[in-house]
Amino acid sequence: MSTRLTDLPLEPIETASRAELQALQLERLKWSLHHAYENSPVYRRKFDEAGVHPDQLQSLADLARFPFTSKQDLRDNYPFGMFAVPQDRVARIHASSGTTGKPTVVGYTLKDIDIWATVMARSIRASARGAATRSMSAMATACSRAAWARTTGWKRPASRRSRSAVDRPSGRCS
Repeated sequence: MSTRLTDLPLEPIETASRAELQALQLERLKWSLHHAYENSPVYRRKFDEAGVHPDQLQSLADLARFPFTSKQDLRDNYPFGMFAVPQDRVARIHASSGTTGKPTVVGYTLKDIDIWATVMARSIRASARGAATRSMSAMATACSRAAWARTTGWKRPASRRSRSAVDRPSGRCS
């Protein structure tokens, strides 16, 4: 008899109160802003130009004072100027084709990929799918970082949960 995902105990984060979730979000945003400021000259400059410092994030509402990353930022710092980790920690790199301008590059560490897989595993469980369920992706994963994120995000956790993950590319990128 197979175990249904819905029969497995929930993780503490899945039953957290709104206040607990917001506290966790604030803690993680503080870490992310400090990491970007300390490890990326691009983000340090953007924060300094905006007159903000990571220490000024005291509430989630304060995030609105910080500059956001635009696609133009990615183009202006092509290829790896936006990375905030050493190149040897980047496990996966995705780049656009640059058909509408200079290409954009995004890098992922093994930890980034694992976090994404964990989030997707929770989504699979939330959909109340059983362990014997088969899932299929029919996206052109080579054509888009977003498609890669969607398919990679479900293939790893689906496989972890004894589910059959079928990747069936659509074949064309246009």
